[in-house]
Amino acid sequence: MTTLVASRPSADDALKPPKRRQIKSSYPTWFYIPAGVFYLVLFAVPTFASFYFSLTRWTLFDTEFIGLDNFIQFFSEPMLVRGFTNTFIFGFLTSGAKVVLGLLLGVFLTSQIAARGYLRSVVFFPVLVSTIGVGITFKVLMDPFDGLINSALALFGITGPGWLTDPSLALLSIALVDIWRGVGIATLIYIAGIAAIPPEYYEAARVDGANGWQRFWRITVPLVRPATTTVVLLSLIGGLRAFDLIWAMTRGGPGFTSDVIGSVIYKQYQAGFYGLSTAGNVVLFLVVTAIIVPISLWFNKREVER
Repeated sequence: MTTLVASRPSADDALKPPKRRQIKSSYPTWFYIPAGVFYLVLFAVPTFASFYFSLTRWTLFDTEFIGLDNFIQFFSEPMLVRGFTNTFIFGFLTSGAKVVLGLLLGVFLTSQIAARGYLRSVVFFPVLVSTIGVGITFKVLMDPFDGLINSALALFGITGPGWLTDPSLALLSIALVDIWRGVGIATLIYIAGIAAIPPEYYEAARVDGANGWQRFWRITVPLVRPATTTVVLLSLIGGLRAFDLIWAMTRGGPGFTSDVIGSVIYKQYQAGFYGLSTAGNVVLFLVVTAIIVPISLWFNKREVER
């Protein structure tokens, strides 16, 4: 009886916050040293060096500190601002389309259809092709005079537009090609997410009388949320950093109508404005971080609350 009374926590002890439980690492400390050295040399040092050189006017042999002049010039040039705006349009348009099309194709390719494996390989095939190769191929196909697309439209009496030469269509045409090339990855991620859903959920829904739309909206969409998070983040990061496909198809033209931050940075390097282009890299880094981190935290919060 005495022992039980002595072990009971007092009122003061109950008011104290619980001690944080220390989680023991799975590996000894020295095991982290090689990875830490690689991270420091390959990522941390170049990142901080870029921040410094963005505040300078530099060449291979000389460096002059000029403060924020590069950033002021970056946002005062209409051409650079146009590239900044196009980056947002391109990133959100392509990522949104990949999420929707990837989910629909994922549902289609996990259903009981004939030649399902072949159809999956067809959807994934564009991912295996080089981005530069895709860009050059579609540049030929979209030629306003001799391109296969406009020639096919002419058979039906339709005059095709200048897909890559019309300033109002150039960026949209590139976005369509990027969606076609990248939707295979989104579909593959959604197929994995849908395959992980227990079939008992669908059986129970059928017993309760749920139709196809209700099973899709009430079961599939909520349970593939981790896949949606992955697709959104990967697509958005890729869209905001787009460069190679745009450069292969239009080089930012006609004029500067399809320029994005990536192509602007490359042009500034070509022109010898190394400090200005480094400032563009820093702006791109900050923009991607400012967009991706809140979205990732929001998705993770929704996942925890669910």
